[in-house]
Amino acid sequence: MTDRFEAVLITRDEEKKQSAAFVEMTEDELMEGDVTVAVEATTVNYKDGLAITGKAPVVRRFPMIPGVDFAGTVTRSTHADWKEGDKVILNGWGVGETHYGAYAAKARVSGDWLVPLPGGMSPREAMAVGTAGYTAMLCVMALERHGITPDRGPVIVTGAAGGVGSVAIALLAGLGYEIAASTGRPSEEAYLKGLGASEIIPREELSGPARPLGKERWAGGVDAVGSHTLANVLSMTCYGGAVAACGLAQGMDLPASVAPFILRGVSLLGVDSVMAPKALRLEAWRRIAGELDHAKLAALSSTLSFHDLLEAAKNIVAGRVRGRLVVEM
Repeated sequence: MTDRFEAVLITRDEEKKQSAAFVEMTEDELMEGDVTVAVEATTVNYKDGLAITGKAPVVRRFPMIPGVDFAGTVTRSTHADWKEGDKVILNGWGVGETHYGAYAAKARVSGDWLVPLPGGMSPREAMAVGTAGYTAMLCVMALERHGITPDRGPVIVTGAAGGVGSVAIALLAGLGYEIAASTGRPSEEAYLKGLGASEIIPREELSGPARPLGKERWAGGVDAVGSHTLANVLSMTCYGGAVAACGLAQGMDLPASVAPFILRGVSLLGVDSVMAPKALRLEAWRRIAGELDHAKLAALSSTLSFHDLLEAAKNIVAGRVRGRLVVEM
């Protein structure tokens, strides 16, 4: 295994100052795993931006190849489920955090972490969805399990112009929901309405301290923001409604009261994509392949080169990225 390939490597010095750079590696330097994959496409999620910039302690082992998801082709395998030539997707499982991740031409991982690339979907399309879009589908599925159907009333999507928000709007619109989109970027109104939103709510309406209870406005929600925004969404959710929470763009805190829960029977549905069981992953990707409008997926995604990754990481943390970023290797 002497063939060299390029990777992004995050290191930390003696003063625990973190830095990221492009390096050359060999397969011998990869971490343990029973499946090796030639990475054909990856993406830049908000979490990847936090990892590369060091704005949050995403990386928990150094050095580390970041990148929490990829799509590619198996090149060697000792795992019973996979053989050379299989097309696969990986999302989560600590990849890019504690195990070498996607920002390299090759990855070696546990075969238990992989799911098959759905038929008719290219690696690029899979990464246009990526962890953000896969998480959005998990949120939609959580709302459905709670009985939040289109006839119950409108749903709100926060962080609407971001990756989770963009895909969530496209998915919900395809299922017939009326959607309110909350964004801090009023210039994206046409983009969000093109994805299926019917109402645009300025971020400022939700980003300040919340009342214990506000006017009932929506039957459910998908929140990727957290903090005061989630508290406001909860306070304005209708009786018996539910909010699927999956992000922390505004903060990890939740300065809310118990009033929505005990006076309106509102439910807060936690959605984790990193360690989600395989059956849930397979269902999510099956539905994404069958239900996500390909034209909308193309409209909400753009492609960048591998060497643009580090700049893209800064931009996504700064809120300068719309929709999904695909990296073709």
